[in-house]
Amino acid sequence: MPKHAVNWFEIPVTDMDRAVAFYEEMLGITMERMTVGTPVAVFPHDEGGVGGALSLDGREPSSAGSVVYLEVDGALQDALDRVQGAGGEVVLPFTEIGEGYGYYAYVRDSEGNQIGLYETLEK
Repeated sequence: MPKHAVNWFEIPVTDMDRAVAFYEEMLGITMERMTVGTPVAVFPHDEGGVGGALSLDGREPSSAGSVVYLEVDGALQDALDRVQGAGGEVVLPFTEIGEGYGYYAYVRDSEGNQIGLYETLEK
């Protein structure tokens, strides 16, 4: 039985420098760039945990496909406050999920992808 429903994700980009700058500024992180058949920039993640990357592999960014949710670890509003300055747009502001599940929001990144941001409830 798998540990997680997802084990890796990739977000397509057309301009790696612009996309890395957007995510690093919005999330307050540093991404690791490498080439694994195609240029990627990997999001920080725990060893053995779910990971993902920006990928410059020729796929077109889209706001109409699947939505990836990035954990913002108690800082959802802080991340949303940085979206516009990083070159993106807030599509759905800070929203309570209800039933004690936490909070989420949607942003459109610098490449045109719609991304979900997720914050758990304090426990």
